[in-house]
Amino acid sequence: MIQRYALPEISRIWEDENRFKIWLEIEILACEAQANSGVIPKKAVKEIRRKAKFDVKRILEIEEKVQHDVIAFLTNVAEYVGPNSRYIHYGMTSSDILDTTLAVQMVQAAELILKKLVELKKILGEKAVLYKDTICVGRTHGIHAEPITFGLKLALWFSEANRNLERLKNAINTIAVGQISGAVGTYDHLDPSVEEYVCKSLKLKPAPISTQIIQRDRHADYLNTLALIGASLEKIATEIRHLQKTEVLEVEEPFGKGQKGSSAMPHKKNPIVCERISGMARLLRGFATTAMENVALWHERDISHSSVERVIIPDSTMTLYYMLHKTIQVINGMVIYPQNMISNLEKTHGLIYSQPVLLKLIEKGLSREEAYRLVQKNAMQVWQSGEDFQAVLKKDQEINQFISAVDIDLICDLQTRLKNVNYIFKKLKLM
Repeated sequence: MIQRYALPEISRIWEDENRFKIWLEIEILACEAQANSGVIPKKAVKEIRRKAKFDVKRILEIEEKVQHDVIAFLTNVAEYVGPNSRYIHYGMTSSDILDTTLAVQMVQAAELILKKLVELKKILGEKAVLYKDTICVGRTHGIHAEPITFGLKLALWFSEANRNLERLKNAINTIAVGQISGAVGTYDHLDPSVEEYVCKSLKLKPAPISTQIIQRDRHADYLNTLALIGASLEKIATEIRHLQKTEVLEVEEPFGKGQKGSSAMPHKKNPIVCERISGMARLLRGFATTAMENVALWHERDISHSSVERVIIPDSTMTLYYMLHKTIQVINGMVIYPQNMISNLEKTHGLIYSQPVLLKLIEKGLSREEAYRLVQKNAMQVWQSGEDFQAVLKKDQEINQFISAVDIDLICDLQTRLKNVNYIFKKLKLM
């Protein structure tokens, strides 16, 4: 388990106390449903509801002997209920309890994750608006391309967070399914109305069809969704890590008072939280791959998936929840260096305007190939000499035949190049 990083509100979902509490509720609800159809005496069910309890320590003690968690649980509950305990688990199989409980827990965890995602989306939107006009250079292949704003980076993450919200809602809908259908899913020893009653009470949908288990494509879908959200967080973390490099230094993750970056070098401020987020995203992808391996089981059920899920499902939810928590902290507290952004943007001496010059030459009647040749010739000179691109263009007699010095100044203007930023923000409903 990811105990060190597990936040208590989500780790509680996966503790024995919560798991057995759900088991007990399912067993009692199943008794109530069977009492409604006359299979179990209503008086017995009232006594079961009143007396039924469990003790985690005692269950684990019994399990050591019987080597079966559900039997250990039922034995312990029977110690509290007495003779009427014979009606508990009537006609059911262990997976009816295990899989329906797992669905409840997965929904509980996903709802917490959903709240964190909503919080992250909100913060990204606010920061995007704040830095909407903070100019920086856009990079492709790691190389300076054309000007953008830092707000656009944040707006991109905002949009992705919104898609992740929809993905997670869909995953919750997929996994919010229960079953009380017996040993091979045929309802041979209990009426389907039991399943309907239990699932409705737990706010789950009855599985349209099951074997002994709920089918694992649902769980794989859920874990793949968590992994995809983790990949989005890694994307944010990786960008901040790049922007925190000493020679870039446009953004830093928060560095607290009294925090130390290196045992050897006191000057260091390392992007350790973002690196942690990047690493944990790899865990989530590994868990998702394992969940895919769990889809193909033998016949109506084997338990090769069971031991795996006891690790990958709790750990996936706790890991992602922690990653979201830390990403929110990073975005909230990140340090921005607008002057460094401008300084970096100017390092190529105006080469960021090469495309609008190219397009202007085409507009003036040159073929694309000829226009490209002229602009690239001047661009390569700037790369070599470090001269100003605008000045070099103004001295090129071939280009001057088509574009005046005034035109060059208008083309090489940041505000002109960023004229559609507000349009993008309006599309995202951030304005």
